[in-house]
Amino acid sequence: MGVIMRIIQQFDPAYEREFMALEKQFDALEKQRPDYPKGKRMQPISGGEPAHSLIWQYEFPDLETAYQTLNFFSGDDGHEDLFRQQVAFIRLVKIEFYKSLDF
Repeated sequence: MGVIMRIIQQFDPAYEREFMALEKQFDALEKQRPDYPKGKRMQPISGGEPAHSLIWQYEFPDLETAYQTLNFFSGDDGHEDLFRQQVAFIRLVKIEFYKSLDF
């Protein structure tokens, strides 16, 4: 059973340009590093989250691996450097886990 992890960040819409510029750097970091999961980024058009949100999603083989990745992110210098810059624009962070139903 796969587990989908979603990291949802609501940001201050007045700083969308700055927030997204940093998010592009996160994307580049993922692409440069083979040890990073290559997540999918989405921004709501309509739905349960406001339009000033960024959703990062990735499917892991299990819940333990998803949690290990959260620990990896918080311990990685490259990730932490970017996050320290981006956190000034973030209003709310939610982390959600979904069981993948591959029937």
